[in-house]
Amino acid sequence: MTFGEKLRQLMNERHISQRKLAALVPCDNGHLSKIANGHKRPSPALVDRLDELLDAGGELRALRPEKRNDTIVIRRRQVLEMGIAGVAAGALARIGHSGPVDPELVEYFRQQLPGHYRADMWLGPHMLIPTVTAQTDLIRHLIHAADTPVRHGLLEMGVAYSELLGWLYQDAAALEQSGYWRTAALEMAHRSGNPQLVSYALANKAMHAIDEGDPGAVIDYASAALADESRLCAKVRVLALVHLGHGHAMTGDRPSADRAFDRAEALISRIDDVYPWANACRRTPHYTDAQRATAYGRAGDHDNAATTWDRVLGDQPTDYRRDSGVFRARQANSLAAASSPDPERVVAIAQAAATACGKTGSARLRAELIALPAHAARWNHSAQGRELVEIIGAIT
Repeated sequence: MTFGEKLRQLMNERHISQRKLAALVPCDNGHLSKIANGHKRPSPALVDRLDELLDAGGELRALRPEKRNDTIVIRRRQVLEMGIAGVAAGALARIGHSGPVDPELVEYFRQQLPGHYRADMWLGPHMLIPTVTAQTDLIRHLIHAADTPVRHGLLEMGVAYSELLGWLYQDAAALEQSGYWRTAALEMAHRSGNPQLVSYALANKAMHAIDEGDPGAVIDYASAALADESRLCAKVRVLALVHLGHGHAMTGDRPSADRAFDRAEALISRIDDVYPWANACRRTPHYTDAQRATAYGRAGDHDNAATTWDRVLGDQPTDYRRDSGVFRARQANSLAAASSPDPERVVAIAQAAATACGKTGSARLRAELIALPAHAARWNHSAQGRELVEIIGAIT
């Protein structure tokens, strides 16, 4: 029996569809289809994950096909979807690594990371996930072969890239896949022994819990991230405090939320670390106030949210890339539901944010826009209300 035949048999026996299995791995459904039909050779990491999920008891591992030769054929479509760097990383991960791991590879991945962050703001998650997944797989393979201290440098990059994947999947509203990568990052952070990385990973688990609607988990993860606060750099403390503020706001504890946001704001000017990851709080104008306005809006305090957004977004870019599009959409929701709504501004903001949604494919931005008609319920029968419904209808 071939690997693909066994995989199909197990899916039938476990009553799990190929699409569902692809979401759990996580893996592109088309890629998994080619593996199941014998047209693709799975990576060792994917085989291990499939064996575990399907409770195969090592049968899939035993049937993993050997590579036919040392040449990996890369199709033009793969190059277009993943980019040259992503394809190369994926190919190397499948071939495996032999010999010592050069410490310069750590610097290579470190230099790539800011470019991925910039691309995320313009492209959104779907176009970037394949490239970052391939590079993350390569990092994880190199970790197994590396000696200390190269291994510790790769573990830091593994945390950073896994967290980026967790974020990309979260932005795509794929919370299960996001959770997988958040947990993988936390495991590597503990292996590294670096308190900055451990707290960073815990803070991101808190961010994931926000989208899962679990305020208790948000508070617990954020508090755990701050447990050894005196050892943490300002940036990690800011991230943990911001998510702590969101957790308190979700429970209706506005005073505790404001105290957390105030503490975070006082630390922004002290961010001076050299870590290449998690720099949104450094590059985003009025970062903590944007988080505060978001928390107010989620708590239903739309008047204060609208006032805060007006102050925050005066310095924000007007290009409606993904992040500013999300902020503007949240502003529109607050303006729509405020005690004195501003329908014309809401419609103008929604139109521009919908364009950004179409360009980036951000499910997070789409969700903010889809919420608009409900917030505009008092005036949705007006001309502006009907126009708003048309705008939202075009993206759903």
